[in-house]
Amino acid sequence: MEKVLLKLAKQLAAFDEASLMSLWEEYAGRVSRFEPSRRWEEAVLVLGMIQAMRFKNQLFNHHWAATAAPGAAVPGTAAGGKGMPREEGLRPVPSQPAADPARRGKLLTLRPKEDGE
Repeated sequence: MEKVLLKLAKQLAAFDEASLMSLWEEYAGRVSRFEPSRRWEEAVLVLGMIQAMRFKNQLFNHHWAATAAPGAAVPGTAAGGKGMPREEGLRPVPSQPAADPARRGKLLTLRPKEDGE
């Protein structure tokens, strides 16, 4: 099971966030119109994967910004220790601005459209 999930994660990581986010509205709409079907369940999983990519990039950028701050320790380092070397080629994802600690996240509620919409 774990091997399958890791393979899926590697495949998802190969996509860029902008391409995935272009599908967000479509899948959010599909998910908001519940139907007891395999197609609806798969749409929920697709939307979850899109959200997972977004979350991964935001979390990466949050940690990257923390390590870029003056005097910040590299994650995994002990006080006074050398720590772990950074992986080559890592850089902030350009589509995501640095995290603003004063700004709180927004929870999106998926609801069916009203008849008048």
